[in-house]
Amino acid sequence: MSSDFFRRYFDLRLDKVPEADTIARIKADASFRGANLWVLIFAIFVASLGLNVNSTAVIIGAMLISPLMGPIVGMGLAVGINDLDLLKSSAKNFGVATAVSVLTATLYFLLSPYKELQSELLARTSPTLYDVLIAFFGGAAGIIAIGTGGKGNVIPGVAIATALMPPLCTAGYGLATGQWLFFLGAFYLFFINTVFISLATFLGVRLLQFRPLETVTRERAHKARRIMTWLVVLTMVPAGIITLNLVRKSLFNQNVAKFVDQELAWTGTQLISQHVDRDAKTLRVAVIGREVEEAEVALAQQRLADYSLDGYRLAVIQGTQSDSLLHLVGQLETSKSDYKQTVLQQNRQIHDLETALNSYTSLETLTADLTPELRVLYPQILTFSLARTVEVRTDADTTSTSSLAKGASPSAVTLALVGLAPRQQLSGEQRSKLEAWLRARTAADTLALVVREP
Repeated sequence: MSSDFFRRYFDLRLDKVPEADTIARIKADASFRGANLWVLIFAIFVASLGLNVNSTAVIIGAMLISPLMGPIVGMGLAVGINDLDLLKSSAKNFGVATAVSVLTATLYFLLSPYKELQSELLARTSPTLYDVLIAFFGGAAGIIAIGTGGKGNVIPGVAIATALMPPLCTAGYGLATGQWLFFLGAFYLFFINTVFISLATFLGVRLLQFRPLETVTRERAHKARRIMTWLVVLTMVPAGIITLNLVRKSLFNQNVAKFVDQELAWTGTQLISQHVDRDAKTLRVAVIGREVEEAEVALAQQRLADYSLDGYRLAVIQGTQSDSLLHLVGQLETSKSDYKQTVLQQNRQIHDLETALNSYTSLETLTADLTPELRVLYPQILTFSLARTVEVRTDADTTSTSSLAKGASPSAVTLALVGLAPRQQLSGEQRSKLEAWLRARTAADTLALVVREP
């Protein structure tokens, strides 16, 4: 292909906007005063809420409204064009924004009653080399979009991909809960994003051929670049080690799974569990069914090296051992089921007791509500009370279960007791009206009115 083809399709200078406009835009975004600082604080609260309730959508929303990328891009631009004043102001604003973010997140998690560790929080505590690549390529896309007019949805996409807000909020969670490993892991992830977004910005500025300032000596410019180089190297080393360990662990687990599937598929047996003890370098498997012969176990032991499991010992639990294991599992399941039944029974008893208690307390409340009305309707009544009682037929044998089934079971009765004032009486008509009124107001199926005369 000709050079004209590459120039036509890959030359960034064709879409480049005036450098002065790009620099002015980045300088404005790098400032953290007034509105920018308040937007950052609110974005931190939103991100903390999203992490607290494990809501990915809320976290994404917080990353979209966060202005945190401004000073990071400003530092990369400053190194790229040798603008030490911009570097100082961007670094200062970056420090202020970082401190405010961590303090805001710490305050939120101190006040939040819900401090359970969620998967979204846990995902920000173990950065790897992949996070380095995400930050670098995201930052590269960001500076190219800014330098060429910010076309499309590049800037919001970069904000989501590089994820600057969640690590700071997770660091605040670590401080609030006293979990320093969480704080260090999350803050290291934030530092990775910062360094490699700045590096990508620096390279993007060079690729777009921004003119460097002439006010800075060549020696100072080289010093700034050496500092950035060392920051990049020192940042990558821990992430590379973590990534290497994760890759090794993943490959080890794949080898174990492949060995179990291909070498332990003995005819007439069924694998019920497997466990790797790395300290003792032992792979323990429990099988049921036909008893595996020692020769078969020895052959499988020899094949461990073919799956990069050199030095590991194969321990097969079978026969009475596996039967005992199954028996123990069965006992645990039975105990678990019995415990659930006990809890359900206790919950039903608690519900019945609460219902009975509510029925008595409701009558006390109803008595207090009816007394003023009763005093107006029947001035001759001096005292009034309501109670719930039980009525049993005396012509049946209540000690016999069979007799209760035939009709001797107790029935609930609402008892209304009124006491008359001295030298006062109620006529038969008044008693009937009073009883009907009480039955209507108490909504009782059966009501017994007892009048105590002086």
